[in-house]
Amino acid sequence: QVQLVESGGGLVEAGGSLRLSCAASGSIFSINVAGWYRQAPGKQRELVATITTGGNRNYADSVKGRFTISRDNAKNTVYLQMNSLKSEDTAVYYCNVLMTNGINYWGKGTLVTVSS
Repeated sequence: QVQLVESGGGLVEAGGSLRLSCAASGSIFSINVAGWYRQAPGKQRELVATITTGGNRNYADSVKGRFTISRDNAKNTVYLQMNSLKSEDTAVYYCNVLMTNGINYWGKGTLVTVSS
């Protein structure tokens, strides 16, 4: 079992920045990939960024060059630094981890609202 708690969401003006955090607890030694997803109103949940235990990163085209995913293994935390935010980035952002046994865990989400 892994518990995930997101924080850092809020209201920001277009062009601004936010940093999301995802603190993991539980069986964290079995985490294979950690990532962020988002779901805007009326839309399906979509991948934002992922990072493997080896540090390989993957980004959605819509956030490349603006968002950076990172992890602090000592703090069991994954971050998403979001710069140059746009109104279309408005969504609930969810932390996700994929375990080595193939099980996914999700956080409850944190709301990011970008005003134009």
